[in-house]
Amino acid sequence: MRGFFAALAEWERAGTPFVLITLLDAQGSTPRQAGTKMAVSAAKVLGTIGGGALEFEAIALGRELILKRASQPITRKWPLGPTLGQCCGGSVTVSLEPILPPALTLALFGAGHVARALVEVLGPLPRRIDWIDARPDEFPETLPPQVAVHVTPHAARIIPSLPAGCFVLVMTHDHALDLDITAAALGRPDLPYVGLIGSATKKARFLKRLAAIGLAEAASARLVCPIGLPGTGGKDPRDIAIATAAQLLQIAGGAPVPGAGHPETEDQDHDRFES
Repeated sequence: MRGFFAALAEWERAGTPFVLITLLDAQGSTPRQAGTKMAVSAAKVLGTIGGGALEFEAIALGRELILKRASQPITRKWPLGPTLGQCCGGSVTVSLEPILPPALTLALFGAGHVARALVEVLGPLPRRIDWIDARPDEFPETLPPQVAVHVTPHAARIIPSLPAGCFVLVMTHDHALDLDITAAALGRPDLPYVGLIGSATKKARFLKRLAAIGLAEAASARLVCPIGLPGTGGKDPRDIAIATAAQLLQIAGGAPVPGAGHPETEDQDHDRFES
């Protein structure tokens, strides 16, 4: 089973929705015993609960739950003979538990004042946050369980490993590092939100530099800077964090990402909170 659970962990890291199927009870003659598990995603199946019509029914039901984005587990009891036409005369009770990726998966680059405040705001919610910085002492001693810390001087190298659909926020202590990370993120069209802390003036500088390395179109259409819902006006790190969290949650809920043609927010002086 070690390989089975390792594969499930890989699905979770990749943000792949799946359904964990467990034989809760097996009465009489059945292909497998209680406790047997399998898992099904939209494209793959791991393990087996015995094959035949029972397994086909469980797979079909699991994929229906994925399609509906169901979040609650369900239980089904199947008499194998009369209902499914299997030669076994027993019956099974099966649990189907949907495992969905978080509505918001965030890669947060930088552990400065705004980043720490943002983790305080988002941390208690059911979100996954990968928090990246080269300075281990900048991270708080205690963190919510859904926050994973990555200490590395090569932050941009994290970008290729992010799951599709991950949001990216860049707020490091170094503008050159910000540029490297932002460029790497904009090079992946499957990362729907690329936010850069700073003012409209900083955005203009970055657009020129990104254009020089062939990312003019992606940067113009997708780079969000300043970050946060417009009109909040606060310059305290917690004010910026709350406005940014609100924007992330709004977009995760289906709102469009601010991009080309989006009115700029006021020229907020966020740069002084990055380090």
